[in-house]
Amino acid sequence: MNRMLLFRVVLSPKGGDYSRLFATAATGDMTEPFDRMTELKNHQSIMLTSVSQWRRAMSSKAAAAAVAETETKENSVESAKKEGGEVVSSYWGISRPKITREDGSPWPWNCFMPWDTYRADLSIDLTKHHVPKTFVDEVAYRTVKLLRIPTDIFFLRRYGCRAMMLETVAAVPGMVGGMLLHLRSLRKFEHSGGWIKALLEEAENERMHLMTMVELVKPKWYERLLVLTVQGIFFNCYFVFYMLSPKLAHRVVGYLEEEAIHSYTEYLKDIDGGAIENVPAPAIAIDYWRLPKDATLKDVIAVIRADEAHHRDVNHFASDINFQGKHLKDAPAPLGYH
Repeated sequence: MNRMLLFRVVLSPKGGDYSRLFATAATGDMTEPFDRMTELKNHQSIMLTSVSQWRRAMSSKAAAAAVAETETKENSVESAKKEGGEVVSSYWGISRPKITREDGSPWPWNCFMPWDTYRADLSIDLTKHHVPKTFVDEVAYRTVKLLRIPTDIFFLRRYGCRAMMLETVAAVPGMVGGMLLHLRSLRKFEHSGGWIKALLEEAENERMHLMTMVELVKPKWYERLLVLTVQGIFFNCYFVFYMLSPKLAHRVVGYLEEEAIHSYTEYLKDIDGGAIENVPAPAIAIDYWRLPKDATLKDVIAVIRADEAHHRDVNHFASDINFQGKHLKDAPAPLGYH
């Protein structure tokens, strides 16, 4: 019994007066030790209750502190946005760099940077036409002319809506061609000869045409539905075309660009004739093509048409050299990509 009492004393909380317990246990009187043990148990229960309450209090304070810290961060981000300051990304933990225009004003776009901008070559020949010479050329030419029929019927002379819809399609070939040439370069351990970059930049340029047209023309729900349908069909068809014959695929795009030049020329005629209002150019177009601050819709259509003429020449040239059966590193570099 004495050993049991000593064992219970060792496990008891600190701070108690244990001299009486040891003395009583030694003399053999067991009444007072049991009373003392009951007192110690009560003391231990009180201490455990106090610890539990302290932990709950601390956890509540920690949760409150976490909420307060989150609210402080959100408020600081909101204030930074309002004041035009840096906003730190909550994921990467880095600040977005402060990029400015040449005049020192903040750069408002994140879809392209100042080093992506350029001045369009308006002196490019707009009348150039590739006369079909081979069976592949004839197939490509007739295919494009056939595709123009439903487009003319649906859009008539609503060239803003036509341009918006066609640009969603025009941005597909460069991405598909660049992707397939990229994979081919990886498989064959070959350089691309500059063609991957050229085609991907063509796709990006067409996408910027679309971003500009969306600022000018607000698409209706059925036009959005048409875009989804046409893009899905065209992407898969062009993918198959490019796998079977890159020559045919690029020739089709070359003729599509010729049709785009024609459409934008008619667009300009309607602007000059007053059928379409010559509104101020969107800010995104002014920054992307480095247009003057007082640029108008006519200026925007002129630079887009020049871009399409450049794409026409690149794709007809790509069809002429025929990637199929030729090493990419031996293929001539595209125009402007040496």
